[in-house]
This record gives sequence, C-alpha cells and structure tokens, in this order.
Amino acid sequence: MQRLAAKPARNTAWHVGSVILFHGETVKIVAGVESSSVTFADQTVWVSETGDDVRPKIERHMRSLAAVELPARTFSFAQQHGLFVKRVTVRNQKSRWGSCSRHGTISLKWRLIHAPGFVDDYAIIHELMHLRQMNHSAKFWQEVENVCPDFREAERWLKAHSGLLR
Repeated sequence: MQRLAAKPARNTAWHVGSVILFHGETVKIVAGVESSSVTFADQTVWVSETGDDVRPKIERHMRSLAAVELPARTFSFAQQHGLFVKRVTVRNQKSRWGSCSRHGTISLKWRLIHAPGFVDDYAIIHELMHLRQMNHSAKFWQEVENVCPDFREAERWLKAHSGLLR
C-alpha cells in the first residue's frame, strides 16, 4: 500500500477536553469513569484519570480494539472474495497502512481504528488484492476497483488525515 503522505504530525499529548478521531468520528475526551478502563460512548471517550497526558492509556485501548476489529473484517472480506488469509497481524507500522506477504499474512496499522469504516475496508481490500496480484500494476488496481469502487475517496481521506493517524 502507498506510503503515508507527509503531513503535519498529530498533537503529542491528549488531555481531558481534547478531541480525537475514532472510527472517523470526532470524540471528546472526558474524565469520569470510576474504574481504570477507557470507554467509548456517544461521541465521548471516558477516562478515569485527568493527568497531564491520557494518550498512552487511550491508545492502548484503541490498539486492543483494532487487534479484534481489523482481523475480523479481513477474514470476512477474504471469505467473501474466495481468498485464503493465513494470518492477520495488527502492528504499529511507521510508513504503511498495511502489507501483504506471498504466504498469506496481512499486516495492518492499528491506527486505522481512527478512520471511518470505508477507509478501513479499502486498506483491507487493498492488501487482500495483493493475494491476486503482488504488485501495483493496472490489473491490481482493477481488482481493487472491482471490489471497492470508492477506493479513490478512501485514498483521499487517508491523504488528508494521515498526519492525525501517526
């Protein structure tokens, strides 16, 4: 998949009152959860602490959500399109949204959890189509377009928001 576009970096710290992206929607960080958990509800991310930087705690939670959601979607799409995926890993890739090995292993950047569903779907489909074409030839892009007709819109979204997803 194409490398991340050079965009301004996201804010380094998140505080109570900060606004972040989750599944393509802006959510506000609010203090008030009694336990040590992080909870997403009604365009709000609830955290227990009000310290200087709640980002690490929220990102750990988001990463664990991505580790469940992204593989499930990948295996579902693979089955729909008659493709065999051996394994899906969710990682903190620095320069790519995803990758695909010849052996059927797909790796996805956990930060895709910030993006809307159609963008996640595109990233997954892009990698799945590499199981048919291990290149970025015209035939590859035709495979992507056949399965994901709005892929250009997803690419535009990624390009416009990549600085927030690093």
